[in-house]
Amino acid sequence: MSDDAQVDVAVVGAGIIGLATAVELLRRQPARRVLVLEKEEAPALHQTGRNSGVVHTGVYYTPGSLKARLCTEGRRLLLAFCDEEEVPYDVCGKVVVAAHERELPALDELERRAAANGVEAERIGPERLRELEPHCVGASALHLPGTGLVDYRLVAAALARRLENAGGTLRTGTRVLALHENRGVRLATDAGEIAADLAIVCAGVHADRLAGGHGRETRVLPFRGDYFALRGAARKLCRNLIYPVPDPRFPFLGVHVNRRPDGEVWAGPNALVALALEGYRRRDVVPREAWATLSYPGFLRLARQHWRMGMQELYRDLSRHAYAAQARRFLPELTAADLAPAPSGIRAQALARDGSLVDDFLFAQTRRVLHVRNAPSPAATSALAIARHVVDRAAAGEQ
Repeated sequence: MSDDAQVDVAVVGAGIIGLATAVELLRRQPARRVLVLEKEEAPALHQTGRNSGVVHTGVYYTPGSLKARLCTEGRRLLLAFCDEEEVPYDVCGKVVVAAHERELPALDELERRAAANGVEAERIGPERLRELEPHCVGASALHLPGTGLVDYRLVAAALARRLENAGGTLRTGTRVLALHENRGVRLATDAGEIAADLAIVCAGVHADRLAGGHGRETRVLPFRGDYFALRGAARKLCRNLIYPVPDPRFPFLGVHVNRRPDGEVWAGPNALVALALEGYRRRDVVPREAWATLSYPGFLRLARQHWRMGMQELYRDLSRHAYAAQARRFLPELTAADLAPAPSGIRAQALARDGSLVDDFLFAQTRRVLHVRNAPSPAATSALAIARHVVDRAAAGEQ
């Protein structure tokens, strides 16, 4: 039996939330034996390492929601952590652009949410927009100077170092197959069984597989987001971050253009249901996983309600010209020839049985197991605050 076959807390998943949770557990109780299990050979290979690299301010989220509160707190904790660990970041600001006057009411609502959530925001006109982003046009915009950029893979690597320096263990290449709860928790893995007093599951798109009965009220769907990199001189079309006004019916932010931590400029992502939990390419299909998604009553209701939007997303996914046209609403000089394929990401998004997309962080809990059931964007920004929230809940459940 290995030294870590019996632990105090087992954390499933070495994305940024799982690592932050393990670090927070050890910060509070340094003597605890904490083990993080990751099925890949390295941490942060999925949502954490395949996003836009944006440090969000919390402007989009319903006041009073977990997203609003934990994003604001998480941003502060994240930047402080980066300072401590010497992880580079850039607070460069961003603009959210109303390309047409019909989008002004939605921009007004964002401005109200910014005020309610304590987010610094300035309403600006076309002239000021041109000063900030010389190639960008719009009827009006919201300038958010606190938005930043960071490489979340570097943040995850720093968390992994802090975990091991604090006495915790990260075991990669170990897939958790099932959890059995009794007086403690027994985790069946492909490398043997592990016993723990408590398990915290941060499994992203695999949350349903491990949640058992706790996953019946929602289903986690994999939404693939394709990115394109701007070629050559087209990179100069965007200085920092340019976002459209999002559609209030969906928890997605729309196709935006932003500089990345490595200096590249990307456009994206779109949002299409993938036919595999880790379906990063169009041709990736796992029949069992595709059937579980497409046969779910919530997905069928979502498809009936928003089939036009779905067809538009599919068309844009297949046509680079249509994709460029989305961004050309606020960057009129951008052409399809300026776009080169870039890596895709998968967003794990919970969907309720009534067809509504869950628009807040979501957790399920028993006395011995806590499941992170929905943690899409801004989860990376919010990770250190989510970790505190998770550990608070787990501690309350153990009492």
